Amino acid sequence: MIRINQPLNPASIAQPDHLYVADAFDVLPCCEDAGCDLVICDGPYGVTTNDWDRVANIQEFNLNLIKIFSQKLKPGGALYLFGKPNCIDFIDYRPYLHLRSKIVWYQPSRLAQGRLNYTNNYDIICYFIKGNKPKTYNLDDIRVAQLVELEHRLRCERVPSVKNGRYGKTKFDDRGKNPGDVWGDIKQLTYKSQELVGREALNTIQKPERLMERLIKASSNEGDLVLDPFAGVGTALAVCKKLGRNFIGIEKNPEFAEMAEKRIKLAGKEIKQGLLQYAE
Repeated sequence: MIRINQPLNPASIAQPDHLYVADAFDVLPCCEDAGCDLVICDGPYGVTTNDWDRVANIQEFNLNLIKIFSQKLKPGGALYLFGKPNCIDFIDYRPYLHLRSKIVWYQPSRLAQGRLNYTNNYDIICYFIKGNKPKTYNLDDIRVAQLVELEHRLRCERVPSVKNGRYGKTKFDDRGKNPGDVWGDIKQLTYKSQELVGREALNTIQKPERLMERLIKASSNEGDLVLDPFAGVGTALAVCKKLGRNFIGIEKNPEFAEMAEKRIKLAGKEIKQGLLQYAE
């Protein structure tokens, strides 16, 4: 499952269901072109003093990644790029990937509070695809609860301007609605979260499994290949294992990689035991 410091040359091919302990930019050239269905990229934000977060210019860094991912994705494949509000400002990504949406991951309970500015209470997840149409978007797998009462929604649907307009065929669905592009229903981890692997991973490294679950379910199917070039403690990889997706993970920090390996193995045991719930 885990390959520690194994040298890869340009002729090597990164193997599915492996976690490579190496620099992402050493392994990415070895990933097959047009071989990935989905990329989950929760890499540097360029805002902290952590060694792994130090980049000279986060926009240029992300543009370089977008160029690379455009080669590795299949037509219609998706990229979810995590960052702060300015993570893709002032760069022209259009020759490489098509930006479909900027998802706001809203966290009003963050401890940090601004003194001279409004507190940043959200992260951005940029949703790109290769081309103009996604190859996969499983809306029924990611529906969330309807927030509008059925009676009110039906009354709106009967308004002539709505009924005869562009969205006239859109009907109330009791299975739930599209989660939209502002997500406040998935909370960040706390010191009490059962899935937290260590305090050093809190907020900066480790994201909730439910967050990764939504992205992976939406933009991939069972058997698809998911690439995570900054795997951290393996949240996305463990969720891929649970959901029957293949993966290629890359993580430079051996300690994080070891934690990730344990989580992947635990996910395999949960599959056998039929335990696929995500801890709150």
